[in-house]
Amino acid sequence: MSRQYETVIGLEVHVELATKTKIFCACSTAFGGAPNTHTCPVCTGMPGSLPVLNKQVVEYAAAVGLATNCTINQCCKFDRKNYFYPDNPQNYQISQLYEPICRDGYVEIETPAGAKKIGIHEIHMEEDAGKLIHDEWEDCSLVDFNRSGVPLIEIVSEPDMRDAQEVIAYLDKLRLIIQYLGASDCKLQEGSMRADVNLSVREVGSTTLGTRTEMKNLNSFKAIARAIDGERERQIELLEMGKAVVQETRRWDDNKEASHAMRSKEDAQDYRYFPEPDLVPIFIDDEWLAQIKARQPELRTEKLLRYKKEFDIPDYDAQIITSTKKMADLFEETTALCKKPKKVSNWLMVETMRLLKEHEMEVEELTFSPQNLAKLIDLTDEGTINGSVAKEIFEKIFLEDIEPERYVEEHGLRMVNDEGALREVVQRVIAENPQSVADYRGGKEKAMGYLVGQTMKAMKGKANPAGVNRMLKELL
Repeated sequence: MSRQYETVIGLEVHVELATKTKIFCACSTAFGGAPNTHTCPVCTGMPGSLPVLNKQVVEYAAAVGLATNCTINQCCKFDRKNYFYPDNPQNYQISQLYEPICRDGYVEIETPAGAKKIGIHEIHMEEDAGKLIHDEWEDCSLVDFNRSGVPLIEIVSEPDMRDAQEVIAYLDKLRLIIQYLGASDCKLQEGSMRADVNLSVREVGSTTLGTRTEMKNLNSFKAIARAIDGERERQIELLEMGKAVVQETRRWDDNKEASHAMRSKEDAQDYRYFPEPDLVPIFIDDEWLAQIKARQPELRTEKLLRYKKEFDIPDYDAQIITSTKKMADLFEETTALCKKPKKVSNWLMVETMRLLKEHEMEVEELTFSPQNLAKLIDLTDEGTINGSVAKEIFEKIFLEDIEPERYVEEHGLRMVNDEGALREVVQRVIAENPQSVADYRGGKEKAMGYLVGQTMKAMKGKANPAGVNRMLKELL
């Protein structure tokens, strides 16, 4: 009988914080920028330059800790992690080993077996390294220090996850919490959220952990899921052949759907950690912590509960709307203006989602204002415009955020509510389409749809389809 294996997974998640400036200097953290333009003597490691801590980094780190049920270490300090690598300008990284800012937290995820708590061992603050660009054409490597000194938090989980689905659920939950806090945009494709996967396998029933490997270079949820499945299979294959799994760092190549060894796994002593001599310890007093707590926003879990009570919208809609802070804000601000949550939800769920897909856009890229969507809903409800005109106008709002009332006037889109004018057009349509009239009288309901369409065309779409339908039936 073949042996059954269990996968044990823990994650180290690096998140770039949304501060305007770097962790120890005043250089910009903006993504992009010409290479080596967001730099100064501090973040390029020039001799004699000294770091000055950015207070906002501490506040964001504490806010993430509070939102993930951590204990905040009110007296924490920085340590120096020594390693030599071309993208590390000082030849050391300022990080936290002995006294990290947050400890012993958890987030709850949903699994097929129900809710499950994933432990967070610690969250610590540190600086990012630069970026190496390998130029295969010139056969050389170039260094860009723009990213060097960008503030990071590293969220270290307990080895509580058992498969790729749990890992993705955990990452998704973390990403949402951090985005709602405004602490980071968590864009995996831009590297502002990066996950290293520590994975081992063991026989089902065993309580001893197997030898783990760490996988790097994972910049999408799909790549993470593929890497987990690939590494699990590789380790099981080794064990089945009677070979040992080597503790090492591996690099995942998503194009080849395979990983290769980068280096043997270092331990803390290899980095010669010692207390950072250029920075004093950080003391977070009760008053400061209370201020950070008071600023904590409503997170997704609480929003979902409130939406259920406050707005009569389907569960599915609430899940989609709250899945990004941008969409949740749009929904709430528009609803506050027009007091029609169900209709706001419908516009976001149907037309907004359709146009996002059509234009290959992310929710974060939406630029239209709640004021213009609320006004469009009111114009439709008042009978100033009909449903099809509203959709046409919404496309303009989506792309250019036009003011709907002015657009209706400028383009003569106001609905014709003149009974006499409508009767005249309907009579003409009946006279011009004797075959359809005969079909309708002969019991063919489809013919009515054609006659309504012809009337709407003659009215340039500025009639109420229900009114047209009613008048056609009356005259026939």
